Amino acid sequence: MPATSSRGAPSPSMPEPSNQDLADERPLAASAAPPGTGAAAHDGLAPPSKAPRGGWRDRVRSKPGLAHAYRAGVFVLGLLFIVLGFALAVLPGPLTIPPVLIGVWIWSTEFRFAERLFESFKRKANDAWEHAKAHRFSSMLITVGGLATAGVVIWAVSHYELVDKGKRAIGL
Repeated sequence: MPATSSRGAPSPSMPEPSNQDLADERPLAASAAPPGTGAAAHDGLAPPSKAPRGGWRDRVRSKPGLAHAYRAGVFVLGLLFIVLGFALAVLPGPLTIPPVLIGVWIWSTEFRFAERLFESFKRKANDAWEHAKAHRFSSMLITVGGLATAGVVIWAVSHYELVDKGKRAIGL
């Protein structure tokens, strides 16, 4: 940290650290605390997720004001996708899952808590895929049965005009 004058400006006696110096200090600070303790345990306040040294995210993070704006932008963009996913929950079908996963993926590029959450999603998806490959027949029966049930429900709703009857029942 450079010495500063009473006005907060860097003192001429101490040189300002270069971007490379700041990049060199970041990994040391992140690895200094043991896992699960200190700053790394506070998910939202932890250092950002790792980025390749010299990449554009590393250059953005080396500028304090821009780094905060970038993290805020990543947070807002991820939040928009997650809110979109929950808003789509009122529609029939699996439309709510992809936007929520995209939002968590966006967050995982910058926030450690989301990175851990997304890693657990990937691990569970891989486990499910391995189970489906090991038990092909039962997986096929469940998939075909689910699609057939969805088809019957869609047919029944349209054939018996259940949406219109429901609207009339509640007075819309």
